[in-house]
Amino acid sequence: MARGGINKAVVEKARNALIAQGRNPSIDAIRIELGNTGSKSTIHRYLKELEQAEGTLAEGMLSISEELTALVTTLAQRLHDEAQGRIDVAQEGFDEHRARLQAQLNESASRADALQRSLAGTQEALSQALQRHEALQATHQAEQTRNARLAQANEDLQARLADKQAQVLSIEEQLRQARDTIEQHRALSDEQRAQVQRRHEAQLEQLQAQVQQAQDALAGRQEALTQLERDNERLMSALGQSEQQRLQAVEHGAHLQREVARLATLQGEAQGAREVLANQLADTRQALEKARESAAQHGRELAEARVRAELLEQALGEAKAALRPPVIDAPELA
Repeated sequence: MARGGINKAVVEKARNALIAQGRNPSIDAIRIELGNTGSKSTIHRYLKELEQAEGTLAEGMLSISEELTALVTTLAQRLHDEAQGRIDVAQEGFDEHRARLQAQLNESASRADALQRSLAGTQEALSQALQRHEALQATHQAEQTRNARLAQANEDLQARLADKQAQVLSIEEQLRQARDTIEQHRALSDEQRAQVQRRHEAQLEQLQAQVQQAQDALAGRQEALTQLERDNERLMSALGQSEQQRLQAVEHGAHLQREVARLATLQGEAQGAREVLANQLADTRQALEKARESAAQHGRELAEARVRAELLEQALGEAKAALRPPVIDAPELA
């Protein structure tokens, strides 16, 4: 069916108007006369029906010259219409192909921009991760320095503790020797005890005083030793915490190194994808250049078809002029 209200009567009216104006009633001319409405295939079908109807009405009435003129006209019209149809099909194919190539080019450009932004974000994240890694490295070095100081302090405390323990052992040895001396004095005979009783008691009191002093000194040393052991425990606890923090920093540094490796892998993948897109873009540009060359070839074919159509129209005019019957002047009456 015709589109936009086009029918056979409307096409016939437009055709007659063009003929009255001395113009060739081609498909494009009729479509322009109709206000650029209606499909070319429908107009062509109606024109063919009109030509067949006119041929039926004029059957038996045409002379040889008129039949030849009609045949040449029909052939020229058909050739023009066929050439125009091929040109229209080629133009539509070229427009569709160019639209597809332009869409592919736009999509490739959008993907390239998106990958470029993703690569910039990845590089920024990598830079931040490297900065955090450097900060953690500095913290780790500071913790190592602190651990070294704590270890040195612990060694000093251990040395002091060993010195105190040696002093305690010396005092205990003195106490043991004093007790041995007391036992020796107790083992003296009863005859000597009466004579040396007072002296022995004095010595015993003196020794007891020395023992008391030694015990007091031992108690003080023991208390100092207890305090040193508490300090040592606190230092060992702080050393354990520092070691745990150091292990956490080492683990975090390893995690950052894995993250850096992953970001480097992502950067490599993004670089590969960008190269693939660049290759696709080059292929798309090459296809577009081929399409332009094809369009140029279609344009040259269109120009050649138009030249052939003009030559046919010129030949048709010449044939009409050659087949036009001569004008015979009427005889004058006396």
